[in-house]
Amino acid sequence: MILVTGATDRVGYRLMEALADAGADTAAMVRVEAEAADLPGAPQHVVASLDDPPPAEVLRRFDHIFLLSHVHEEQSALETVFIDAVVAAAHRPHIVKIAPDGFQDPDNEVRFMVGHWQVAKHLDAVGLPVTYLASSVYMESLVSAAETIREDGTVFAPAGRGRVSFVAASDVAAVAAEVLTSPGREDNTYVVTGPEALGYADVAARISAVFARQVDYVDQPADDARAMLLASGIGQWEADGLLEQFEWIREGGADSVTSTVADVTGADPRPIEEWLADRRATFLAPPLDLPPPTG
Repeated sequence: MILVTGATDRVGYRLMEALADAGADTAAMVRVEAEAADLPGAPQHVVASLDDPPPAEVLRRFDHIFLLSHVHEEQSALETVFIDAVVAAAHRPHIVKIAPDGFQDPDNEVRFMVGHWQVAKHLDAVGLPVTYLASSVYMESLVSAAETIREDGTVFAPAGRGRVSFVAASDVAAVAAEVLTSPGREDNTYVVTGPEALGYADVAARISAVFARQVDYVDQPADDARAMLLASGIGQWEADGLLEQFEWIREGGADSVTSTVADVTGADPRPIEEWLADRRATFLAPPLDLPPPTG
């Protein structure tokens, strides 16, 4: 049986879809009962959280646990609390942990990745069987640029000429589903990327081509990027982490491309053009010849 944490997350939700399609015996860990009603399929569910884990008798039901948590300053501490509860249950399930590609480098100073490295060291120390999915930057992160694309025809990012092997969340979920439902995947790290590495100027060109409107890329100064992030409602800790990540991108940290999606799932990863086309309403303003909405 499989326990999925982070089941309402963009990857977790897609994973629940994939596991439902596979007929896997799955339970979702949710903070409140109501969250379970909106999940794909008809999974079982456990009301708990990383910092308030299920009791030992519940944890012992699961052979595999998908470990995912949101970007948070306390991410490492929260995952550690949960892992310790699994160990205290005198149980050794297979842990499939998702983390950003780059976390494997102990010298990487991007705070998002440091937290995952700390969790990985703890998993090593307690000796649980584990598989890591090190995912590239999600295509879904580009949604944050939708407003400036619609209003100004511009993608702003402090990424310089750095390239990113953007990956669709659905492809990461498909890899996770295979790892969770097929034997012999323990003690591996799968770096999960999209089909190519693109600079942000390339991304702007692909957006232009898909939506038939001119979109340009502006290499944004870090201070301007920070101000824009904070104005959008992102907290200081996360904003600083995103700037660290963009600096890592500028230095070439995100440009590796792997064949993991095809190797594990048998299907090619989604190209960015296909992903964009599915989100036309997000990236395009209403046609100018339509009357303004009323009411």
